[in-house]
Amino acid sequence: MNISEVSWNDQAREKILSDADKALQEAVREAASTQGDGDRDQVYKFLFEKLQPQFVDFKPGPDLGKYADAIVNGEISGE
Repeated sequence: MNISEVSWNDQAREKILSDADKALQEAVREAASTQGDGDRDQVYKFLFEKLQPQFVDFKPGPDLGKYADAIVNGEISGE
């Protein structure tokens, strides 16, 4: 077996992605509840600081900015 063939099975891969989505949803929900009156940079920082410790080698992509903008614009509620 070649090392490039070592990977998570489909069930484990789905669970990992589902857990990651739940972590993102919870961080966005909390940010919307507590940071809604902040500016984009504050909300982005909050999201980054919430998510970074939960993931190995965390590198935020455009998603955090997208959700920070949505929170500041009142498009996501904290409910």
